[in-house]
Amino acid sequence: MRSVSTRKRVGTLAALTAFGALFSTGTATAATQLNGHWAPFDRCPVDAPAMLAADGVETVATCIASSSAGGSIKLGNTEVVTGSTDLQLGVLQRSDGTTSLVAPAEGALVADSATVPGGLLGLMCPSNIPVVSAVCASITNADLNRITATIEPAGAPRDFNMGAAFTTDVPILTLPVRVHLKNPLLGDKCYLGTTADPILLKPKNVTAPSLSLQQFAGDGTPDDSGEMGRYTFAGADQADTAFAVPGASGCGAGLLNWAVNLKTGLPSASGNNNVVLNDASTYFASPYAPASLAPDEGKALSRFWHSAVR
Repeated sequence: MRSVSTRKRVGTLAALTAFGALFSTGTATAATQLNGHWAPFDRCPVDAPAMLAADGVETVATCIASSSAGGSIKLGNTEVVTGSTDLQLGVLQRSDGTTSLVAPAEGALVADSATVPGGLLGLMCPSNIPVVSAVCASITNADLNRITATIEPAGAPRDFNMGAAFTTDVPILTLPVRVHLKNPLLGDKCYLGTTADPILLKPKNVTAPSLSLQQFAGDGTPDDSGEMGRYTFAGADQADTAFAVPGASGCGAGLLNWAVNLKTGLPSASGNNNVVLNDASTYFASPYAPASLAPDEGKALSRFWHSAVR
């Protein structure tokens, strides 16, 4: 793991821990089971063309995985407790210090869904406004009341600051997102934030993670002289308390935007919102000496990964 500097590689990993913290909700899907130290990387896109093309000298292909058992997100007056999250990406690290990201075909992030407390009744009811009171009267069962919140990407990440990964209280990157509120009565296009006006999250370390290094054989078996290396970062809490949240759009075909905004306290200025990820565990794996596999480091990474499949 030496062709691209260790500091740069560790910085990329720590920064991407924040990715997992802030893209949170969705439905977890079954993934491939891998042996030994490969286990956290069960969705790494090792067969993506860009990953396979890495030569191990000018470009090094690596896998990252970041997970947390839970956290929270507060938007305006509403706070949602998030469940487990899992981020996995391929990372291409170049000798000039630049990086690019490769997502798995099914998407980089999967997680437990988050339920909005009180559901639609808590969000909009009671109300003496006819259009809203009519909606409130139609909520006759738990399915109609339940709202889930899904954080979705709303643009490409930017403003990556590698040095911020080694310290606290410095933004690591800017992450444009939107929050999809799902409920039968709100319709399928109810969002907080849009691709044109997204929520801009700028995560930073609140506590520094602990770091350890494991070396292992290509098939994942622990081996102090193995071909693969894995950095493990544990115990990092991350947060952003400085982002603004725009008003709702598309709720009830647009007729209920104002009702959602009124009860939720949106739009909400910077300082009134926050995202927290508790006790994240992040892993970063690549060949221990990628240059020794040139010009086929990416292909070797894929071969090792597949050899670890149970």
